[in-house]
Amino acid sequence: MYRVGIDGFNLAIPKGTGIATYARTLSHVVKNLGHPVDVLYGMNISHKVSPELREVMFFNILGNDDRAPRRKGKIPRWIRNQIASFGKNHPFEISLTGRVDQRSFLNRLPAFDRILNAQDIFARASRYFRTTGNFLPLRLPDTPRIMHWTYPLPIQVEGAINLYTIHDLVPLRFPQTTLDDKSYHFRLMKKICALNAPICTVSEASRRDIAGFFPEMADRIYNPYQSFLPDPVFMKRSDEETREELEGVFGLKPESYFLFYGSLEPKKNIGRIIEGFLSSQTDRKLVIVGAMAWKNENELRFLQHGVDEGRIVLFDYLPQISLITLVRHARALLFPSLTEGFGLPALEAMFLGTPVLTSHEGGLPEVVGNSAVMVRDAYDAASITDGISLLDQDDALYQRLKSEGPVQADKFSLTAYGERVKEMYAEITRRF
Repeated sequence: MYRVGIDGFNLAIPKGTGIATYARTLSHVVKNLGHPVDVLYGMNISHKVSPELREVMFFNILGNDDRAPRRKGKIPRWIRNQIASFGKNHPFEISLTGRVDQRSFLNRLPAFDRILNAQDIFARASRYFRTTGNFLPLRLPDTPRIMHWTYPLPIQVEGAINLYTIHDLVPLRFPQTTLDDKSYHFRLMKKICALNAPICTVSEASRRDIAGFFPEMADRIYNPYQSFLPDPVFMKRSDEETREELEGVFGLKPESYFLFYGSLEPKKNIGRIIEGFLSSQTDRKLVIVGAMAWKNENELRFLQHGVDEGRIVLFDYLPQISLITLVRHARALLFPSLTEGFGLPALEAMFLGTPVLTSHEGGLPEVVGNSAVMVRDAYDAASITDGISLLDQDDALYQRLKSEGPVQADKFSLTAYGERVKEMYAEITRRF
């Protein structure tokens, strides 16, 4: 079987992202298909570091937000950056021997045959693209047949089929909801068009959006959807254990709360979720798990009131296993986003048998099918109130969604996802 490369661009972020989950899941699926998997990181580790120390530095950075010490020089940083952008790349292998205790990282490491690192490659590639308008060329040892980029990064592995994942076009379709450099993002997309590279996306909605903005890409967009890896530790825990954690750690009882988790940002519709919840007559609480994001003053204008009244419980960040406990025992997940390329939280909730309130926007209808409550209008807080009230009061509906959710989620199982990835790889190796 040929070798497949996957980038570690998001895998190095300690608190993780949806794209980190995507990359980690992809690595397991590709390895299960029988392909040797290379994962390319861009940590601040030089190729000159001794092989024995590379492993130590890898885990040190992985556990500390990639903020490795950098020696200060007399040359201004901006000049050093420009020089580095045009310097030679030196990808090298980091052998994980087991000398470093890895138990704290088990749920963050991808499946791999080789861990590769090219020092600061992702930042260097961005600077290179801004300066030249070209993708940074990179040569990897034992070149993979496919380099599957989990994000549109301005890098091109020489001798490989470079497959770029575009999850959505939010920066271009909803420019007011992100801080991305829209001009940079547009130029990046146009360059991918010019390279005639294959595109991977995660829903038919995203496929339509991409083809709408960039018609020249239309015939080379592939949609295998996505999946997720159930936490093996959590899956071994009994219902009684998770209930004890719920009550002992969070002071909550099963079904006594609604749940939202994710970034507190405009596209997640968090402002209307809070407003819709506070307007409902439910006695249940709203538990929010998410970090404060930009432009949140208007979005969160009612948040403090809800917290002060004891109706809203707010957590900035929780370990994955604790978050899963909250999802498993929630009355429902509230996820009526303004847009989603896919909508992984909805899939995770359905897998665990938790009902979902969502919207007709983006890829969400494809994920939930007929096994969720859809708000009439995601831009109308009253519609969200109605949906919350329905899930709050209708026990028969609640039970139906609990049983139907896992059946719908199974359409995006690891096995089904693996088959779709296999078909995509077969097609692109034939065409490109």
